[in-house]
Amino acid sequence: MLKLTGIICFLLLLVQSHSQDAGVFKPDTVKKEMVAVGINSTIKIDGLLDEEEWKLAKSSPRFVQIEPQQGMAPNFETEIKVLYNRQYLYVGFVCHDSLGKKAIRATDFRRDFGIRSHDHVALSFDGFNDTRNAMALMANAYGVQRDLLVFDDILTDVDWDGLWKVRTTRTDSGWIAEIAIPWQTLRYRKSKDSLQQWGFNAYRTRRMSNEISSFSTYPRNFSFTRMDYAGVLKNLQPPPPKPNIRIQPYVLGSYDRYKNFPASVKPEENNFRAGGDIKWAINPNTILDVTVNTDFAQADADRQVNNVTRFSVFFPERRQFFLENASLFGVGVRPNDDGSGGAMRIQPFFSRRIGLDDFGNPIPLDAGGRFVYRSSKRNVGIMAMRQRESESTPATNFFVGRFSENFGKQNRIGGLMTIKNSSEGTNVVSAVDGFFRMGESHSLNTMLIHSNTGSKNEFAGYAQYYYINNQWKIWWTQSVVTRDFNPELGFVSRSDVIGTTPGIFWYYRGKYLPFKKWIRAFEPGVFPEFYHQASTGKLTERQLTVNPIWLNFQSGGYFGYIITPTYQLLTEPFEPLGITIPEGKYNYLRHLFYFSTDQSRIISSNINFETGSYFNGKLIAGTFTLNIAPIPNFYLQGQFNRNQFKEVGDPATDKKVDLYSISGRLALNPRLQLIGFYQKNSENNQSNYNIRLSWEYQPLSYVYLVFNRRGFDNTQMKRQTEDHAIIKISYLRQL
Repeated sequence: MLKLTGIICFLLLLVQSHSQDAGVFKPDTVKKEMVAVGINSTIKIDGLLDEEEWKLAKSSPRFVQIEPQQGMAPNFETEIKVLYNRQYLYVGFVCHDSLGKKAIRATDFRRDFGIRSHDHVALSFDGFNDTRNAMALMANAYGVQRDLLVFDDILTDVDWDGLWKVRTTRTDSGWIAEIAIPWQTLRYRKSKDSLQQWGFNAYRTRRMSNEISSFSTYPRNFSFTRMDYAGVLKNLQPPPPKPNIRIQPYVLGSYDRYKNFPASVKPEENNFRAGGDIKWAINPNTILDVTVNTDFAQADADRQVNNVTRFSVFFPERRQFFLENASLFGVGVRPNDDGSGGAMRIQPFFSRRIGLDDFGNPIPLDAGGRFVYRSSKRNVGIMAMRQRESESTPATNFFVGRFSENFGKQNRIGGLMTIKNSSEGTNVVSAVDGFFRMGESHSLNTMLIHSNTGSKNEFAGYAQYYYINNQWKIWWTQSVVTRDFNPELGFVSRSDVIGTTPGIFWYYRGKYLPFKKWIRAFEPGVFPEFYHQASTGKLTERQLTVNPIWLNFQSGGYFGYIITPTYQLLTEPFEPLGITIPEGKYNYLRHLFYFSTDQSRIISSNINFETGSYFNGKLIAGTFTLNIAPIPNFYLQGQFNRNQFKEVGDPATDKKVDLYSISGRLALNPRLQLIGFYQKNSENNQSNYNIRLSWEYQPLSYVYLVFNRRGFDNTQMKRQTEDHAIIKISYLRQL
């Protein structure tokens, strides 16, 4: 471990000594400018830009490439124009393409679509001019929306849904997007000046050639929401921000059927309930949310996962109320999508602890509220929820409080507290944290957490350093969780552990890269992980992950090979998929292969394959995914996962476990869609499905028709099933 630590430190010094060549440039001192034009009329949003008013608007300066050739002129030009009146900010995109509509790629009509599979355009606004807050709006070539809120380009609320409108047209010379954003949706300062200018950026992805170009340039390993690299949008005259209220009531009816449940559960039941949410934007910085008889019937259901690791699967939050402002409350350390940062996950607050039991079954919520204040100086958040008594849990009160103070260019310190209180006792967790950005490439994220349950006081904490530029990503994460640390409103991936997880990725696009027509980048890496038992100091796991081959293709696909020699000390038996592995020391070697084709094509696939030794035997595992998207209105995905054990455990066992999944989406347009999935697991012969018809009959007002089935075995190994048919109608009114 000491040798490897020394190597990582040497590489860090080497990278920093060559940082001038690493492709990270400072933000422009002279900002690129876009001029908005005021009008007195109203624009019809139809994706045509044929009104006379658009002729008054000034076209943007020329975009610049981000991918694949940073800083070069784009191969496909993009123009933007900006108008405004007293109600709306209008933005028009003209995306030129010599192949016209034949070049357009889009695989589905899912809101918050996957950006790697779609031609799309995007906007980011910094109405506070603090280079920290960004509101981002995206649209694909068929008018499907994606929006998010970002703070410091690291804390992201992907599932925030803003009220705005977009329509598009596709032509033989490219495509056009016409966007209308109510001033009430945007967030900006109240100003005494008659005219304002905001931080502003825009970009376009042409998916066929995997080219990204932007209004104001930024390093390609950053994102367009890094607002210190943004340009400016000038000549704005928005109305003074004023309080606005969004009311969203709902009514719901359901038919529920249960088989082989205890006698206390009715075999069949009809339910009717009503409730809703109120969102009051008191001012641009302050929002109050209130929810009554909260319901999440429309949320995506969890999928089955066959887990062969020793640690719990982390299921993401899918419920809209908790997704908003999740970045403010959800601070912590977690692995990134590319594997960087290490595998430890420590979150003092995890919203799935509210309103769901350990198996993901809903528990009714009577009422709750959330107060959020964000500004360039500080952020404050308070959440309180009341969970109804059920057969398995008593009535429970939840409280979360969050505060952070911003200072310097992009630094902050803060604190967080959670309280869970019921007749069974009280659990209190408190934390202090800090984030420090030391220049364009360096950052440090750290937190210390204390938990108290009765007389038990325990601790956890972490410090995570990153160095990122266009050629390197280096990190070091140091974490500790004491044996009885108990965040009942949080999530911890491992207990009683000291984790040390450094790593390095190299992004190479130099002249020695072969087959440049097909290969865009060579991205190898090394990321070891060491875990010691906090209570004894014993080494319980050592894993050296070496990634000698990772090729990113020009098409957007990839191929990678990873080798992971692993040591594990089991201090208690472990049972993956019903196989018992006894206590003891184990050394084994795994080989992992990853392959993906271009996910934007009509037919695409992913293959993840593992082989090698596994504890005292062997394990061959893999997942094959096939995607079919002949038109954006229809998307079908089939997935097959297999885990095949050979002489694993005690007694030595051969076993094969298969999980089959099929999911699909049928859309008349982005607002009327039929979505569903079906899974069958050979481990327990269990079948689950979820079918949902969604109609957005006006912006953010919905009719849902949902059918659910879940099957599982109880402790007596008796098959239980539950079926639900639900109709839900919600209506949004903005005052």
